[in-house]
Amino acid sequence: MPPVARTGRLLLPRSSLSRPALCARTLVSAASAGPPPPFRRRTLTIRRVAAIGLVSGVLLSASLFTPRRRSVVYADTEEFGGDDKAGGSSRGTAAPLSALVRTYVVYTLCSIPPLVDWSPTILSTLLSIPGLKQVTEAIVRYTFFNQFVGGDSAEEALPVLGHLRAENKGVLFVYSVEVDEKLPSPSSQASSKSLSAHKRIVAETLHCLDVAADFEDGHVSADGGKGTWVAIKLSAMVPDAEALRRLSKHLVDTRPATTPRVAFPGCPRASDLDVLSTHTQPTGSLSEADIVALRELRDDLHAIGERARARGVRITVDAEHRQASDPAIDAFTMDMMREFNKLPSPPKNSWFARKSTVTSSTGTQPLIYNTFQAYLRRTPEYLAQSIADARAEGYSLGVKLVRGAYHPHELEIHKAALQSRIDATTPSGSHELSISTDNMPPVWLTKDDTDSCYNSAVELLVALAREDAEKCARGAPGPIVGAMFGTHNWESANLVIDELVKQGLATAGENGVWISDAAMQRVAVAQLYGMCDALTDHLVNRTRSTSPFVLKYLPYGSLTEVMPYLSRRAIENKSVLGNGGAASERKRAASEIWAKIFG
Repeated sequence: MPPVARTGRLLLPRSSLSRPALCARTLVSAASAGPPPPFRRRTLTIRRVAAIGLVSGVLLSASLFTPRRRSVVYADTEEFGGDDKAGGSSRGTAAPLSALVRTYVVYTLCSIPPLVDWSPTILSTLLSIPGLKQVTEAIVRYTFFNQFVGGDSAEEALPVLGHLRAENKGVLFVYSVEVDEKLPSPSSQASSKSLSAHKRIVAETLHCLDVAADFEDGHVSADGGKGTWVAIKLSAMVPDAEALRRLSKHLVDTRPATTPRVAFPGCPRASDLDVLSTHTQPTGSLSEADIVALRELRDDLHAIGERARARGVRITVDAEHRQASDPAIDAFTMDMMREFNKLPSPPKNSWFARKSTVTSSTGTQPLIYNTFQAYLRRTPEYLAQSIADARAEGYSLGVKLVRGAYHPHELEIHKAALQSRIDATTPSGSHELSISTDNMPPVWLTKDDTDSCYNSAVELLVALAREDAEKCARGAPGPIVGAMFGTHNWESANLVIDELVKQGLATAGENGVWISDAAMQRVAVAQLYGMCDALTDHLVNRTRSTSPFVLKYLPYGSLTEVMPYLSRRAIENKSVLGNGGAASERKRAASEIWAKIFG
């Protein structure tokens, strides 16, 4: 296919980035080496914590007295990118010393497993002690907050969006808040103070869509592509997140079986939300309060979908850290897709007139994207069934493909639930147990299985995008599929581009790989803000497009609001970066600090 138009875009030389070496590892941690002697482990821990404290003091001082800038260095290890990537993006700007020190401190902390595992408890304890609370908040703000969060409000994050767009990087924007109705939740909207916590989040999500759309209005690209998306989290939009779990339990118990069978958490059906109809009485695990709350959620999601459609901003529905909520989340997301991703009817032949024409689908399509996690055993069958459902009902399927970050948690929950069934007991905190009736855990047991599942899905979705592009060129309605590939894996990220070239949706040239307009309408790649920036830069430098092909997942919110996200971010870094990944990020930042100070 011909390359995209080269107008309106400054072409920069392609960097000589080498393909990283890959290391095989399992998701299930091995303990064959055995733990170090207790005294030695304690001594090392004390020394490391002392060193971290000294560096944190330097960081806090530097951050307080150095003008704040949003250009950040995110380093990768040799196994994740090689030494030739140490310089970062050829399109970026040099990071200030304070940002380099911050990166060093953050990844030093992330490379101490016990500290990471206990970080939620440590933070909760420190924040409950007067005096220490203010010091803790200051340290967290100038370390993890500035590393992984765009700002306290959507408007404050706009400079980050502008900085990223200058490097041809888009943003997956998200108001990152989790609700606890028992605690006060500050609102970034003064007019929303009278609303309940979950209603404030709905209102802020609508505001986030408007901010994203206004930003895009000022950055119109030659191909009409839009590089700012918005992510939403359903558990934050209900007064009690347990209502989603109880709906999931109801769906697992009542859903009709599919052929072939889809492993837990199963596959959503069009009839899933019939239980919310006005004439339905509470049944099974659902209470009347649950029905009311879930009906309200459906109405709020409709309002969010309407605003997204009117402003032309794509929405992704985030996965949750508990698979027990997945059936309900899938059901609501499918419900949104069937309404907002609906395509015009295909052309029909007439005996009395010429072949009828098709008006192209209005607005951005797909508009709504669901998250598919490759570490779940259901994913191959679930993806195939989702494609079939979308074709049968005439709507566009939006797929955000990720690997998944809660593997150890899922194994522990499944083991506890299985043991509970064996013992015929109901342990305390049973709401945390899996609602799966499968004897096998919902996740693959090894990383090789997850990698294979992810890469197979990449090949399938890119091939489907090519088939869709060809049909649309002949007048069929579309696009019928869109895929955002969220990955920090070099092999998978490069595979996406290689498959685009293989399928004729991109053209390899001397200055890089030109991504066609047809591909830009259907495919994007994303990484988390504050992580794996060398991979992001590699993808941007390797490709050429008239609008952002690579996005960063950028949360915002006040420090108090995003604290749960920051705690999880530290824990999930172990899964995202893998064995030694955080240590390698730290070493890279240290080398940059040395070079900046000593030349």
